[in-house]
Amino acid sequence: MSMDKIWYTLDEAAAKFGVPSARILSWVEDGLVRSEDEGGKIVRVNGDDLELKVEELTGL
Repeated sequence: MSMDKIWYTLDEAAAKFGVPSARILSWVEDGLVRSEDEGGKIVRVNGDDLELKVEELTGL
C-alpha cells in the first residue's frame, strides 16, 4: 500500500502542480478533479486527478 500523500489543500495543490487555485476549482466544478468539502467550502483536492489533468494538458 502506498503511503504517498493523495489529498492536498487547495494552496498545497496549486504550489505542487503549478496550477492556479481558480483553475483547480474550475476543474472541480467540471467534475474532473475530486474534492472534499466542509461547510460548503472545498478543503482538499485529489492529487492523482490533478496529476492526470496536468499530464493531459502538458503532454508530459
